[in-house]
Amino acid sequence: MAVIDFQTAPGVEFLENYLSKKSYIVGYEPSTADVDTYVAVKAPQANTPNLLRWYNHIKSFTDKERTQFPKKKSEFSSPPASAPKPADDDDDDVDLFGSDDEDDEEKERIKQERVKAYAEKKATKKVIIAKSSIVLDVKPWDDETDMKQLETQVRTIAMDGLVWGASKLVEIAFGIKKLQIMCIVEDDKVSVDALTETIQEFEDFVQSVDIAAFNKI
Repeated sequence: MAVIDFQTAPGVEFLENYLSKKSYIVGYEPSTADVDTYVAVKAPQANTPNLLRWYNHIKSFTDKERTQFPKKKSEFSSPPASAPKPADDDDDDVDLFGSDDEDDEEKERIKQERVKAYAEKKATKKVIIAKSSIVLDVKPWDDETDMKQLETQVRTIAMDGLVWGASKLVEIAFGIKKLQIMCIVEDDKVSVDALTETIQEFEDFVQSVDIAAFNKI
Protein backbone atom coordinates (compact mmCIF):
# COMPACT_ATOMS: atom_id res chain seq x y z
CA MET A 1 0.00 0.00 0.00
CA ALA A 2 1.46 3.36 -1.07
CA VAL A 3 1.64 6.01 1.67
CA ILE A 4 0.82 9.52 0.39
CA ASP A 5 0.55 12.64 2.52
CA PHE A 6 -2.69 14.28 1.38
CA GLN A 7 -1.83 17.40 3.38
CA THR A 8 0.97 18.25 0.93
CA ALA A 9 0.79 19.77 -2.56
CA PRO A 10 2.02 16.54 -4.23
CA GLY A 11 -0.57 14.53 -2.29
CA VAL A 12 -3.38 16.90 -3.32
CA GLU A 13 -2.18 16.79 -6.94
CA PHE A 14 -2.15 12.98 -6.83
CA LEU A 15 -5.77 12.86 -5.62
CA GLU A 16 -6.86 15.47 -8.19
CA ASN A 17 -5.46 13.35 -11.02
CA TYR A 18 -6.79 10.12 -9.50
CA LEU A 19 -10.34 11.50 -9.14
CA SER A 20 -10.35 12.92 -12.68
CA LYS A 21 -11.12 9.36 -13.82
CA LYS A 22 -13.07 8.03 -10.83
CA SER A 23 -16.16 9.01 -8.85
CA TYR A 24 -14.97 7.31 -5.65
CA ILE A 25 -11.73 6.05 -4.14
CA VAL A 26 -12.80 2.43 -4.70
CA GLY A 27 -15.59 1.22 -7.02
CA TYR A 28 -18.80 2.99 -7.97
CA GLU A 29 -20.23 3.82 -4.54
CA PRO A 30 -18.99 5.63 -1.41
CA SER A 31 -17.16 3.37 1.05
CA THR A 32 -14.96 3.52 4.12
CA ALA A 33 -12.04 4.12 1.75
CA ASP A 34 -13.63 7.48 0.88
CA VAL A 35 -14.18 8.31 4.55
CA ASP A 36 -10.55 7.50 5.46
CA THR A 37 -9.28 9.64 2.60
CA TYR A 38 -11.75 12.45 3.39
CA VAL A 39 -10.46 12.66 6.96
CA ALA A 40 -6.83 12.73 5.81
CA VAL A 41 -7.12 15.15 2.87
CA LYS A 42 -6.54 18.87 3.01
CA ALA A 43 -9.67 20.88 2.14
CA PRO A 44 -9.55 21.32 -1.67
CA GLN A 45 -9.65 24.58 -3.59
CA ALA A 46 -11.21 25.74 -6.86
CA ASN A 47 -8.04 24.81 -8.77
CA THR A 48 -8.64 21.13 -7.97
CA PRO A 49 -12.20 20.66 -9.34
CA ASN A 50 -12.22 16.86 -9.31
CA LEU A 51 -11.03 16.68 -5.71
CA LEU A 52 -13.44 19.47 -4.74
CA ARG A 53 -16.38 17.62 -6.33
CA TRP A 54 -15.54 14.37 -4.50
CA TYR A 55 -14.80 16.16 -1.18
CA ASN A 56 -18.11 18.04 -1.16
CA HIS A 57 -19.98 14.86 -2.09
CA ILE A 58 -18.53 12.88 0.85
CA LYS A 59 -19.03 15.91 3.11
CA SER A 60 -22.77 15.95 2.21
CA PHE A 61 -23.29 12.66 4.10
CA THR A 62 -23.95 12.71 7.84
CA ASP A 63 -21.59 10.99 10.27
CA LYS A 64 -24.19 8.29 10.80
CA GLU A 65 -24.52 7.68 7.05
CA ARG A 66 -20.74 7.40 6.68
CA THR A 67 -20.60 4.69 9.35
CA GLN A 68 -22.96 2.64 7.18
CA PHE A 69 -20.74 2.77 4.08
CA PRO A 70 -19.46 -0.63 2.89
CA LYS A 71 -15.99 -1.45 4.13
CA LYS A 72 -13.35 -1.15 1.43
CA LYS A 73 -9.62 -0.41 1.43
CA SER A 74 -7.85 1.87 -1.01
CA GLU A 75 -4.49 1.21 -2.62
CA PHE A 76 -2.98 4.18 -0.82
CA SER A 77 -3.15 5.84 2.59
CA SER A 78 -2.02 9.03 4.30
CA PRO A 79 0.20 9.16 7.41
CA PRO A 80 -1.45 10.72 10.49
CA ALA A 81 -0.85 14.44 10.65
CA SER A 82 1.30 15.65 13.54
CA ALA A 83 -0.71 18.85 13.80
CA PRO A 84 -3.82 20.24 12.10
CA LYS A 85 -3.11 22.25 8.97
CA PRO A 86 -5.06 25.28 7.70
CA ALA A 87 -7.91 24.53 5.31
CA ASP A 88 -6.92 27.31 2.91
CA ASP A 89 -3.39 28.62 2.37
CA ASP A 90 -4.90 31.89 1.18
CA ASP A 91 -6.33 32.44 4.65
CA ASP A 92 -3.07 31.97 6.60
CA ASP A 93 -2.92 35.66 7.35
CA VAL A 94 -6.37 35.79 8.97
CA ASP A 95 -5.88 36.17 12.70
CA LEU A 96 -9.32 36.75 14.16
CA PHE A 97 -8.04 37.67 17.61
CA GLY A 98 -5.14 40.04 16.98
CA SER A 99 -1.90 40.20 18.99
CA ASP A 100 -1.74 39.72 22.74
CA ASP A 101 0.07 43.01 23.33
CA GLU A 102 -2.62 45.20 21.73
CA ASP A 103 -5.12 47.03 23.91
CA ASP A 104 -8.75 45.88 23.86
CA GLU A 105 -10.04 48.60 21.55
CA GLU A 106 -7.31 48.14 18.94
CA LYS A 107 -7.65 44.37 19.19
CA GLU A 108 -11.39 44.54 18.49
CA ARG A 109 -10.88 46.89 15.53
CA ILE A 110 -8.32 44.58 13.94
CA LYS A 111 -10.53 41.57 14.62
CA GLN A 112 -13.51 43.14 12.87
CA GLU A 113 -11.41 44.22 9.88
CA ARG A 114 -9.99 40.76 9.44
CA VAL A 115 -13.36 39.06 9.85
CA LYS A 116 -14.75 41.33 7.14
CA ALA A 117 -11.80 40.64 4.81
CA TYR A 118 -12.13 36.91 5.43
CA ALA A 119 -15.87 36.95 4.61
CA GLU A 120 -15.30 38.97 1.43
CA LYS A 121 -12.58 36.59 0.27
CA LYS A 122 -14.84 33.55 0.79
CA ALA A 123 -17.75 35.25 -0.97
CA THR A 124 -15.72 35.89 -4.14
CA LYS A 125 -14.52 32.31 -4.58
CA LYS A 126 -15.91 30.68 -7.71
CA VAL A 127 -18.18 27.67 -7.21
CA ILE A 128 -17.47 24.90 -9.70
CA ILE A 129 -20.27 22.48 -10.59
CA ALA A 130 -18.74 19.10 -11.39
CA LYS A 131 -20.57 17.12 -14.06
CA SER A 132 -20.16 13.73 -15.71
CA SER A 133 -21.24 12.29 -19.05
CA ILE A 134 -22.51 8.73 -18.72
CA VAL A 135 -23.55 6.15 -21.32
CA LEU A 136 -25.79 3.39 -19.96
CA ASP A 137 -26.51 -0.01 -21.49
CA VAL A 138 -30.07 -1.01 -20.62
CA LYS A 139 -30.69 -4.68 -21.48
CA PRO A 140 -34.19 -6.15 -21.96
CA TRP A 141 -35.37 -9.61 -21.04
CA ASP A 142 -35.77 -10.92 -24.60
CA ASP A 143 -36.47 -10.00 -28.23
CA GLU A 144 -40.17 -9.53 -27.48
CA THR A 145 -39.59 -6.60 -25.12
CA ASP A 146 -41.07 -3.34 -26.46
CA MET A 147 -37.88 -1.23 -26.68
CA LYS A 148 -39.76 2.00 -27.40
CA GLN A 149 -41.79 1.54 -24.25
CA LEU A 150 -38.61 0.63 -22.35
CA GLU A 151 -36.95 3.89 -23.42
CA THR A 152 -40.09 5.85 -22.55
CA GLN A 153 -39.99 4.38 -19.04
CA VAL A 154 -36.31 5.24 -18.61
CA ARG A 155 -36.85 8.86 -19.69
CA THR A 156 -39.63 9.27 -17.12
CA ILE A 157 -36.94 9.25 -14.43
CA ALA A 158 -36.43 12.83 -13.29
CA MET A 159 -33.79 13.92 -10.79
CA ASP A 160 -32.38 17.31 -9.89
CA GLY A 161 -29.09 17.48 -11.81
CA LEU A 162 -30.01 14.80 -14.40
CA VAL A 163 -30.42 15.50 -18.14
CA TRP A 164 -31.16 12.73 -20.62
CA GLY A 165 -29.44 12.80 -24.02
CA ALA A 166 -29.30 10.82 -27.25
CA SER A 167 -30.03 7.10 -27.46
CA LYS A 168 -29.85 4.20 -29.88
CA LEU A 169 -30.57 0.50 -30.07
CA VAL A 170 -27.58 -1.83 -30.33
CA GLU A 171 -28.00 -5.46 -31.32
CA ILE A 172 -26.66 -7.99 -28.83
CA ALA A 173 -27.50 -11.40 -30.34
CA PHE A 174 -30.39 -13.53 -31.61
CA GLY A 175 -32.44 -10.47 -32.49
CA ILE A 176 -32.15 -9.00 -28.98
CA LYS A 177 -31.23 -5.32 -28.80
CA LYS A 178 -30.15 -3.19 -25.88
CA LEU A 179 -30.92 0.49 -25.30
CA GLN A 180 -27.78 2.63 -25.18
CA ILE A 181 -28.67 6.01 -23.71
CA MET A 182 -26.54 8.99 -22.67
CA CYS A 183 -27.13 11.36 -19.78
CA ILE A 184 -25.40 14.30 -18.08
CA VAL A 185 -25.40 14.39 -14.27
CA GLU A 186 -24.24 16.84 -11.63
CA ASP A 187 -21.94 14.73 -9.45
CA ASP A 188 -23.01 16.31 -6.14
CA LYS A 189 -26.72 15.77 -6.84
CA VAL A 190 -27.05 12.47 -8.71
CA SER A 191 -25.76 9.11 -7.52
CA VAL A 192 -24.99 6.81 -10.46
CA ASP A 193 -25.81 3.78 -8.33
CA ALA A 194 -29.20 5.24 -7.40
CA LEU A 195 -29.90 6.04 -11.05
CA THR A 196 -29.14 2.51 -12.29
CA GLU A 197 -31.17 0.99 -9.44
CA THR A 198 -34.13 3.19 -10.36
CA ILE A 199 -33.97 2.03 -13.99
CA GLN A 200 -33.87 -1.61 -12.87
CA GLU A 201 -37.12 -1.07 -10.98
CA PHE A 202 -38.90 -1.29 -14.36
CA GLU A 203 -38.81 -5.05 -13.94
CA ASP A 204 -41.26 -5.79 -16.78
CA PHE A 205 -38.82 -4.33 -19.30
CA VAL A 206 -35.32 -4.19 -17.84
CA GLN A 207 -33.11 -7.18 -17.12
CA SER A 208 -29.94 -5.25 -16.18
CA VAL A 209 -28.16 -1.91 -16.47
CA ASP A 210 -24.42 -1.45 -17.11
CA ILE A 211 -22.22 1.63 -17.35
CA ALA A 212 -20.76 1.65 -20.88
CA ALA A 213 -18.85 4.94 -20.52
CA PHE A 214 -18.18 7.42 -17.71
CA ASN A 215 -16.37 10.72 -18.37
CA LYS A 216 -15.88 13.86 -16.32
CA ILE A 217 -16.88 17.11 -17.99
